[in-house]
Order: sequence, then C-alpha cells, then structure tokens
Amino acid sequence: MEDALIPNITRGDRTYRLLSYLYGPGRKDEHADPHLVASWDGFAPDPGRDPNATIKQLQKVLDLRVDQRGPRRRLKKPVWHCSVRTAPGDRLLSDEEWAVVARRVVAAAGIAEEGDPDGCRWVAVRHADDHIHIAATIVRGDLRKADIEFDFRRVQAECRKIEREWGLRELNPGDGTAAKEPTNREKHKAQRLGEADTSRQQLRDAVRQALAGARDEAEFFARLETTGVLVNRKVGPSGDTLGYSVAVVGEHDHIGEPVWFGGYKLAPDLTLPKIRRRLATPASEQLETVRPTAQDSGARIPSGRRAPAAAARLRVADTALEAIDLLDGEPEAAAGVVEATGEVLDALAATALPAQKAELLAAARAYERASRSHVRAANADSRSVRAAAREVLSGGYTTNRGPDATAAAGALAALILLVIAAGRWHAKQGHLQQAAAARAAADNLRAAYRQAARQPLAALRERGRQLPTAVRERHEQAVRRAVPGEGGRRMLAEPQFDALAAALAEAEAAGHDPDTLLERARSWRELDTAGSVTAVLTWRVRHLAKLPHPAAGKPHRSASALTPPTPATPAAPSRQRR
Repeated sequence: MEDALIPNITRGDRTYRLLSYLYGPGRKDEHADPHLVASWDGFAPDPGRDPNATIKQLQKVLDLRVDQRGPRRRLKKPVWHCSVRTAPGDRLLSDEEWAVVARRVVAAAGIAEEGDPDGCRWVAVRHADDHIHIAATIVRGDLRKADIEFDFRRVQAECRKIEREWGLRELNPGDGTAAKEPTNREKHKAQRLGEADTSRQQLRDAVRQALAGARDEAEFFARLETTGVLVNRKVGPSGDTLGYSVAVVGEHDHIGEPVWFGGYKLAPDLTLPKIRRRLATPASEQLETVRPTAQDSGARIPSGRRAPAAAARLRVADTALEAIDLLDGEPEAAAGVVEATGEVLDALAATALPAQKAELLAAARAYERASRSHVRAANADSRSVRAAAREVLSGGYTTNRGPDATAAAGALAALILLVIAAGRWHAKQGHLQQAAAARAAADNLRAAYRQAARQPLAALRERGRQLPTAVRERHEQAVRRAVPGEGGRRMLAEPQFDALAAALAEAEAAGHDPDTLLERARSWRELDTAGSVTAVLTWRVRHLAKLPHPAAGKPHRSASALTPPTPATPAAPSRQRR
C-alpha cells in the first residue's frame, strides 16, 4: 500500500507536561520505546535511551529561551506540538526518515528554518511505529517569537511535497473547508461513556438537522432548542443575536460548567453569519412557515400542515432529478444546489427508521464536507432543494412498507445521481476533498437504497412473474430495442427484469409507450455506476409514468395490460435530461 503523511498541530503552555506524555506509557499503555530521532542541534538529552538523562533536563534546555524572555514578556502558549502520522497499513518509516520529516516540518512551520542560527529549539520523539511527535518552544535565539502564522497550511504543503518526492501516496490538498475533528480527549470521553459519537459530532448533527429547510433564523433556533441540546445565544445591547453555542445536556467540564461549542468549532459553515447567508431569501421566495414542536423525539419534526412521508420523498426524487441540470449552470448557482443537497440528506437522516438511519446518517456526515467550497453559493436556484428538505421534515418518519418504502427507494435512487453529479462538479472545479466526500456519501446512499428497495422490488418482481406470457414477451422486445446487444441480454437475465416488466406493463396500462419510456429513462444521467441497471431503469420508468406504489399481492391485470394500447407520448419534462 502507498503511504501518506498526516500532520496535526496544537499549542500549549507546559513543556514538561507534553514531554511526560511523550515519554510516558500513554493513556492505554500504547507507547513503546520512546526515544529521540532528531533535535535542533543533535545533542539534546534523550530520557528514553540515555539512562543519565531526565525529562526535567530536556524540559530545561527546551525552555531556555522562554525563560530568558522573563515573566513580563512570557508568551501565553509558548509550546508548539506537531504529530506526524502515516496512514494505517502504510510501510514503516525508519528513524532516519522520520528525522528528515521532522527537520522539514519545523522549517516549513517557521520554527527552525534551515541555516538559521537563531531558530527555535525542538525535539522529535518516536514512541510508536507509525508516527512521531515534535515538541518545540517558539522563542528564537534573538528572543523574538517565531513567525508561525499559517503553520498548519505550510506544514500540510510540505508533507504533500515529501509524499511526491518519496513516491508516497499523495493526500488531497486541504482547502480550509474541513470541519474541526474531535480531539483525542473527546474521543476517549465518548468511549468511557459508551457513546458511539463524540459530543462535537452529536452537536454538529443537531445543528445541521435544525438548519435543514429552515425558513429563517427564528425557526432555526426554535428547532434547535427542541432537539434536547443546550443552546446559548450571545445577545448584544440592541437585543440582536451576535452568536450562539451549543452543549450536550449533562456533559460538564471539571468545574461543573457545560462544555460549549460555538458554531465555528463545529464546522466552517455553521457560524451564525454563514447560517444567515444561507437563510437570506427575498420575501417572495420564502418557504412556507412550519412551526417546530417538542412532542417528537430524536430529530424534532415540525408540525403544522404535515405532508405524508411518501409524498415528501416523491418530491425529493423530482427535485433531485431537476437539480442535476442546475449543476451545469453558473458556479455560484451550482454551489447553492450542492450546499442545499446536504440539507436533504440531513432531513432524511433525521426522519429515517433504524434500518436505514445508520447509512443515511453516515451519508449526511460524509457529504457534509462536499456541501462546502470557496465558491460563494447563490440561494435562488437552491430554493426548491431546501423546500424538499423542509417537506421531508414536515412529512415525518417513514416506514419500510407500501408507499413509504417505494417513495424512499425512488428518492434515494435519485439522490445517488445528484450526489454523484455534485462530486463530478467538485472534481471539475478542482475541489478534490469535496469530490472524495461526495463519492463516500454516494456509497452510503447505495447501502441505504438497497435496504429501502428490498420490499417494493420484491413486490414488483412477484407481479412481473405473474404477467401473461404475451405481455412479458412484448416488454422483453422493448428492452432489446432500447438496449441492443450484450447489455440487453444481461438485463433480461437479471432477477430485476421481472420488476422492470411489471413497471412497463403498469405504465402501458396507464397509456404510456414502453419504448418511449425506456428511451427517456436511459437518456437520464449516470448508469455506469449503478449496481443494477435494470433496477435503476425500473425506478425511472415508474417515476416518468407517475405510477402509484407497487402493493404486494395480485398482479395488475387490465385489458390494456393484455392488449397494447395506442402509444401515447408522455408529457415533455420541464428540463431536457442529458
């Protein structure tokens, strides 16, 4: 497997505490053979390999220049700490290779540039096979503070450069849009409490689901306050809200205060100014008001005029397929659609039953990075997508039976196409991290689709098997005409062909021409990544023909199903599908 270097930088105020951790056993006795691989002069004491050296001695030489500045000029956080890790499964780097990495990292960060006699003091400690820790103090030999502005960005760039030079795997370069990762302390706390997610992730989910389809700022906060999290709004003298923070109920710090996370600590687009920009809409385009209620648990579903869950998901399918075409427009309009698609995923995750919730939540979390870029999103073309998210929440929880299951499968099939199209848009814009996030979200959506489609596809297959021989043969010929050659033969051999035959028979009975429907279904985007082309075409045919959900039981037998009707060309779509 190819390799990659992953840096992480933090700041602190106590050198001895950091060194004690680096040379200690670790939180779970995971540290083995801690020792220096490099230092600022090559002669720093090594408490790991030298029996006469102590951590206190190493701390004193590292802090020498910090102490020389005196208490009046002492920096608030003079300790700079950077871990550099290889990915799981990568080859192990030698101590000599890690020493080169450490020297290049401190030079890139501005800690100790090559050939600078006044560079800061630093050491690189290795206590595991896959990573090193660099501990430095940021006071130079001339007693000035080191210029470490934008240190993380510069270290990231240097790691990418090392990867290219050493023939290692190159990670996608970051663009500053990533959400803040939970700290190790947060992860260990979640494990100790038996929680699947850290408090930061729980709060991020809550804020995103409260934002999905919200009409305005007041509704966003009203929803958020009914989700079971603590909400603290910072109010200015004028009474206006200046910012907000959230906390998990019952979680406190060492002095008994709630552990608050501001929007900027959750994700770059969850600050109050970014939320306000997303919600900014002309009065003529504002979404219908739906007030939240506290009667639901989990994702608090707005009450009021409640749309059925099936109807809401049919709206999602319609909107998703229309939105794909918008991605070919101006970058600002496309960015708005890409951003709003995340709200639909958040809404679906909030209202899903347990069987699909895990995959939908994973899809929403994966896509979260894809919803952000440096292209300023325009709201106008994303209104219909946000309205679909709102309708999902107002429609409430779905079931895995009847019209709900069919509509859910159709919505997920359409969303897979939209998310794939969003990933391709990002790739064209050079947004490599976002494109990768969209691909990961599509994988989770496919898993959710397989669960949602199981029951309705089984009902359709049973109906297809019971069709009269003449009807089946007629639709077999339609498939051969639409997909000539080996592709058509593969489709006819799939078990899903029974479902497609049933859909075509029902559409024909409703007055549609099967050949025309198949041609339009094939002309829609993205069949290459489909697990089953036949299953995808089944949903597209049903969507185009506006067919009701397939109920299990006797097949649909009408005179028109047995006798071909006069072909009727369906109404043209509102946008040309490509």
